[in-house]
Amino acid sequence: MSRLEAFTVVIILWTAVLGNAAELQENIRLKDYRVMNKLRPLSVEFVDYYQNITIKDLQRDDASSKIPTPQDAQCFVDFALVVQGLSLGGIWAMRMIDSWGSLPSGILYGNRKDLGNYDECLSIDHVITAGHNVKGKYCFSEVKIGNLLLGSSALNVKTAVCFPSSCSADNMDILLKRLYKQLLGLNFSENSTLVNEASCRIAEREPLDGLTIFTIILLSIFACSMVLATLYDYFICEDQKKLPPIVKAFSARANSRSIFRIVDSKSNPNVIDCLHGIRCMSLIWVIFFHVYMIAVYLPNHNLVKIYPWSKSAFSMFVREAIFAVNTFFFISGLLVVLVVLRIMEKSKGKINLPMLYLHRFLRLTPVLALGILIYMKMLPLFRVGPISNGSFEDYEAVCKRTWFWNILYMQNYATTDICLSHSWYLAADMQLFLVASFLLIALYRWGNRAAAGIVVLILLLATCLFCEVYIKHWSLYSSNSHKVNFATHVQASPYLIGLLFGYFLHVNRGKTFKLNRIVVWLLWLISVGLLFACILGLYGFAKAVTSVPYLSEAFYLPMTRIAWPLALCWIVFACMQGYGGLANSFLSSPLWQPLSKISYCAYIFHMFFIVLNGSITRTSTHFSDYQVMLRFWGDFGFTILFAYLMCILIEMPFANLMDLLLPKPRKPSPKQQTEPEIQSSKVPE
Repeated sequence: MSRLEAFTVVIILWTAVLGNAAELQENIRLKDYRVMNKLRPLSVEFVDYYQNITIKDLQRDDASSKIPTPQDAQCFVDFALVVQGLSLGGIWAMRMIDSWGSLPSGILYGNRKDLGNYDECLSIDHVITAGHNVKGKYCFSEVKIGNLLLGSSALNVKTAVCFPSSCSADNMDILLKRLYKQLLGLNFSENSTLVNEASCRIAEREPLDGLTIFTIILLSIFACSMVLATLYDYFICEDQKKLPPIVKAFSARANSRSIFRIVDSKSNPNVIDCLHGIRCMSLIWVIFFHVYMIAVYLPNHNLVKIYPWSKSAFSMFVREAIFAVNTFFFISGLLVVLVVLRIMEKSKGKINLPMLYLHRFLRLTPVLALGILIYMKMLPLFRVGPISNGSFEDYEAVCKRTWFWNILYMQNYATTDICLSHSWYLAADMQLFLVASFLLIALYRWGNRAAAGIVVLILLLATCLFCEVYIKHWSLYSSNSHKVNFATHVQASPYLIGLLFGYFLHVNRGKTFKLNRIVVWLLWLISVGLLFACILGLYGFAKAVTSVPYLSEAFYLPMTRIAWPLALCWIVFACMQGYGGLANSFLSSPLWQPLSKISYCAYIFHMFFIVLNGSITRTSTHFSDYQVMLRFWGDFGFTILFAYLMCILIEMPFANLMDLLLPKPRKPSPKQQTEPEIQSSKVPE
């Protein structure tokens, strides 16, 4: 299971730990608290304790006769130079000690990390001789304070330490264990580790590898193509109608016109305008959810606030963002049936399935493939900070092992270690698209009988999910939550309901439904009630901070994945038939159209900026809904700007080239041109 997709599990664990701490902190002994406070001036205590450091201090007690390694000897020499520099008042040596963290203030309030001064440590580069410099190395030291204060090993405190770069994490570990034993009387086991090399940073950057260079060159080629095509379009070609197709494919000017062109719904009353707003609102919900996930992993100095927050009704609107993905599935199924059935009608039931699959694969894969490269190789170049490793998903390591499953769109079943964890949706949507093509053939040939069969299939899938949750003890709040969230067969119901609703719209296209005002209000109340019931259905368990019984969850999961898309069916229908009121005015606003057109790139790259902005955090943060909202707008703004760039740089040029190279469908007749305009079925819908 991806760490970022386990947000709900993290909330449950944190609330359990912090709730336990809240009960015990009233009984902390003053003696223990005084002992703990000896760690506050940690750097001063360290220097005082090792004023006369020897080479044996760098070796473990059980290896006193072991001959020091050259690395140990170099660490000893550099550390002795630091001590000497301190005695002489050298600013570089003082910076090495000054950059240390200490025991965080407010540890009983949830402050568990002191980041020290990351940049001060790494800026140390003191010249000793022509070939010898003493440089800073930033690491985290972790101590289990819970053993001392609360009788529990659950509460660990991390504090920053700065050593000469020649010292290994093992050297630091040995020195700090001796210091902690002297200050706190703590005895550490042989397997315990205070300093892990993975948490360490040095100023030197590794040289760019071949794949990173390839990614930079590839992006440069696309950028140059766009710039040249745009210059030709703007300065040379006077008549846009005579613009060469290959130039038009890469021109930022032409592609931007397409993105920002507002379609006037008055010119075609059958345009499904509300889908733009629904798609964009769902995308915003997903991004907001992921921002909250990162906010939990940040060094919050008021971490205990997560405990009451998790019991609030508002937290349910954040935690239940899976329904935004259900909305994507619903819209995807809706649009696919409208597009494919129209093609089949024009071709009298014939459809080229291989070409249909190829078209979809080529529309989605270029952006996804480039996204994998950017997350793997470009993100590490920018996410430089004290918590950049260990706190967030390691895209480089994960994608190196499992990237090919993404290209095959099988990552949601083939592995639990998903490259670009949020891309599981693409795999599920692609798999449902492959199955849907056969269902659409059945709908075209057998009509209502095939629709009845799809209803039976939905009920069977709901029964299957009920049995899996109840018998196998699958849960949204456990380590196997990926089985409930990522598997295609447990996410198929919204897609299939979208298919059925799209078939209904296709059969009744051009038809006007007259409904009684009371019926309209009743359907709106039922629809809104279903939406809130899905979001707040588990609120009672969250408020009581108790685990959800398997039987309750077994009913909740399949029922909500049917109830949510059914509510959306009425919203779309009401907006199309003139019963939407304010909802239709909001969802059908033309302002949603540009964002809707770049939503796929925004979905792929939004985690880039969320993780990047979280990774470069230098100081303790404050957890509150308002603070997360401030972080959200920054992440969302950069996401939209970058999504627009990727859209005109990658997505639209490839789509234009595909239209040039692949066979084009037959032009519709004048009668068919008056049918509803169908938005692109690319994800996220």
